[in-house]
Formats: sequence, structure tokens, C-alpha cells
Amino acid sequence: MNLQMFDLPAHQKRRKAPKVASLVALSIALSVATIICVYSPSLLYNPGNVPQAVPSSDSLRESIRRPEKDDEPQAANSPETEPSEPPSSIKSDLIVARTTLDRNNSERRSAPSPSPSQGDENEGRTRIPIQRSPEQTKRVSPVPNPAGGIDHSKLGDKESCDLFTGEWVPNPEAPYYTNSTCYGIYDHQNCMKYGRPDTNFLKWRWKPDGCELPIFDPHQFLEVVRGKSIAFVGDSLARNHMLSLMCLLSRVLYPLDVSTANDENRRWVYREYNFNVSMFWAPYLVRSERTDPNDITRPFNLYLDEFDDGWTTKVQAYDYIIISAGQWFFRPTNFYENRTLIGCLACKQDSVTQFTMNFSYERALRTAFRAVISLANFKGVTILRTIAPSHFEGGVWDQGGDCVRTRPFKRNETVLADYNSELHKIQLKELRIAQEEGSKWGLRFRLFDVTQAMSLRPDGHPSKYGHWPTEKVTNDCVHWCLPGPIDAWNDFLQELIKPEETKKSSYRYT
Repeated sequence: MNLQMFDLPAHQKRRKAPKVASLVALSIALSVATIICVYSPSLLYNPGNVPQAVPSSDSLRESIRRPEKDDEPQAANSPETEPSEPPSSIKSDLIVARTTLDRNNSERRSAPSPSPSQGDENEGRTRIPIQRSPEQTKRVSPVPNPAGGIDHSKLGDKESCDLFTGEWVPNPEAPYYTNSTCYGIYDHQNCMKYGRPDTNFLKWRWKPDGCELPIFDPHQFLEVVRGKSIAFVGDSLARNHMLSLMCLLSRVLYPLDVSTANDENRRWVYREYNFNVSMFWAPYLVRSERTDPNDITRPFNLYLDEFDDGWTTKVQAYDYIIISAGQWFFRPTNFYENRTLIGCLACKQDSVTQFTMNFSYERALRTAFRAVISLANFKGVTILRTIAPSHFEGGVWDQGGDCVRTRPFKRNETVLADYNSELHKIQLKELRIAQEEGSKWGLRFRLFDVTQAMSLRPDGHPSKYGHWPTEKVTNDCVHWCLPGPIDAWNDFLQELIKPEETKKSSYRYT
């Protein structure tokens, strides 16, 4: 069987095999490029330095609805021209899809009746049946979490628990692959290669309150997704997750790279299972452009009401779309709606309204969901993976901040930072709106809430073990070592997908 190694994105040099002579030079370049993209001093800002601008929340559901029969699509103005009548205020209720994705009247579906579960405050959260060990004889008390109260309710005859609320517990059997058995690990996440001395951070698994989360089973997973396709849409953490999945599946087989040359989006196929995995690079989720094509550290222009054609025109046939983003929204950016500059983040323009990242993140996420809802023939499941916090301690990222802990936190040992908490709330709010609107069209939106679990893992980042000591690179406390805690995301993913594919499954969504 003709198998190829996992390749780097097209904007980075492709690595054909783990023992090529140029690998060292490539790893150095990749590490430096990654750190520049994520940590450059001109890219991040202190959320406390910018006054909070409260965006309008009127007509949020209206803003992502599918176009009705009588709606007339508006042609987007060209990037070189301004609209004839600039808006007098910031609009949050844009409802018209860009013409590139607008559907003909004949293609529009009739809206089915809303789901009976519509309006449930915990809609989209994953409930799984409690699997008690023999010594467990009493029901575990409910524990609140940042997403809202969890009541451990009964579903039919099955008791259930929230998949995403729990603790990390020891797992001596982990890890399930190494950097020797999986050749697709990027150097800046290859902590063992660069001499990380401790391995205890590998010996944990996620334990939901009152139930057991099964460890990822590559054979079972491949059978469940036989004939299916998954699209990861987002930034380098989405790619981090995808590579974790591929490494776990490498215990069974490697995929074949069928990506197009010079395309930063990547695609792999597991031919024996007719299973496809793709990575769509979309760190802002919406249309964006560099203000300086030759300098990635310069501010980006974000068109908050416009779809990113790099992924929205290509995901209609996929069975699962996993959307995630967040880190890039800390960068200095200019915000546009209706092709008109309406504000900016951390810019030096006195005449432009200053907003926090919450403003752009809310609108970008809403537009991303609107893009999915507008797809005429999409019949898959859209999964929102929530934010995974970074863990810089002792300073900010470019002033000596590091992540040197060697064990997980207990949940009473840490508190989610305010800006992460705000992003998480935005994600939950926008997902509920998308679920309500999507249910009218038979579309499914699911929650993949890793925020609590990953907030407890300050020990899982590369830190200085993603490069050689002689390289002048800042510590990485954003991405995750492979193998490492991020592998648990695929324990979650397995349990999210199984109920969608196996009608007999006892797993339920509420």
C-alpha cells in the first residue's frame, strides 16, 4: 500500500520523511515561523488596556437565518470601492449571504418544525450513560460548570452525566503513541524530541463526574467513520487537534496525502475506510486580508459580515465540520462591515473606534455559523470546539512567561481568566442561536467543550521543548505536546460522533 507521511501546510516546506537531511533546518524555520505567527509582540494586546465596547445584541437570531424566498441578495461591493451609503451605526443583524454562496430559490429547503428540545439551556451538551465501577453505589452529586447548571437528569431509562465536567485522573497505560511511532508530529509540538525530561504529564485521562469516558479506540473509530469525512476549520490549534487524531489512528494505518500543491488547506484519505480528513486554514473564520502582504506581523483587515471562501465554498459535502478559533483574535485588526471601516483592535488610529476582541469574535463566529446554514445541500453535523486556554506564568509570553508545571490542576486550584471566560460565553451563546436557527432546516450543531478540561492542564504545553536550546524562540504555552493532553480531545470526538452514526447508541444529546 502506497502511504505518505503527514505533510506540513503548503505555506511551509513539506516534510516528506522523518529522516531527510534537511529536517533540522526545516524544524528551526518552522519553530520560528510558528512563534512569530502566534506570539509576535505586535500581535497580542492586554485585554485590560482597551475599554470594553458593548456591541448591539438585537436580532441575533435574525442575523444568521437562512434567506427567505423574498429576500434579495445584495452584491458585495468590490474591495476597491466604498458603499454608496455608509452605515450610520454598527449593524449586528446582517442577514444576506454573499452572492458566491447564495442559493437559488429552487434550492431552498422548506423549514421543518422546530425540534422538541429547542430552547433547552443545555442544548448541544453531550450526555453519556453513567458507567459506574463496582465500588460506586451512590449517585455523584451534580457539579456546576462555566456553561451553566448541570442536573445529571435521566434520559429515558438511562442516567446520564455531562461529558465535559470532571477531573483528570491517573492513567498509567498512556500514552498510546510516541514520536517514534507517529511521524506526523510537527517539531514545535514534539516535546520528547527536544528533551522534555518528565513524562508524568502523559499519564492522565479525563474523567467526567459520575461516569467513564472511553479511551479512543482507533479500530472502532475508523469503523464508525467508514465512508465519512471530517473538516477541521480554524487555526494552528485546530491543526494540533487534527495531528493528534492522525497519530492515534497511526496505530492502525497512515493516511495518504492527497493535498493540492501550494494549497495551505490540506487533505488526507484513509482509503481502506473511504474516510477523509481535511484541514482548512481559517484563523479568523471570516474573510480577512493582510494590510501588508509581505509582513504577517502587521494588522489584518477583518470583514466581519463576509464568508471566508477558503472554507465555506468547500465544506458542503463533508459529514462533520469542526469549527474552532480564538488565538488570532488577540492581534491588532481593523474591522469592516458592508466594506466600511467601523472600528479596530489595538490600532493606533485616534479617529477609529476601539473595540475589544469580544466584538470581532462574536461577529466572526456568527458569520461562520451563518455560512454553514446558508449551504443548500449541507446535511452534516457542525461541531463547535471551545477555547483552550494558554498557561503563561511568571510573565507574559514575550517577557519570560513560561509553563513549567508537571501535573494537572484540580478544579479548585485555578480560575478561568476573564478574557477566556468571556470568549467561552460568546461561543455558548452563538452556538445556541445557531442550533435554534439550524433546527428549522434539519441542521445539527453540537458543542465540543474542552475549556474546563484544558484549563486544568498547564503541564501539557511544549514550553521550551519545541526547539533546540540554541534557537532564540519564546516559550510555547499555547499549543500542546504530542502525545499529550490534547489526545483526550479525540476521546471526546469519538463520543460525539458515535451517536450520530450509530442509531442504537445509548448516548444522547440534550
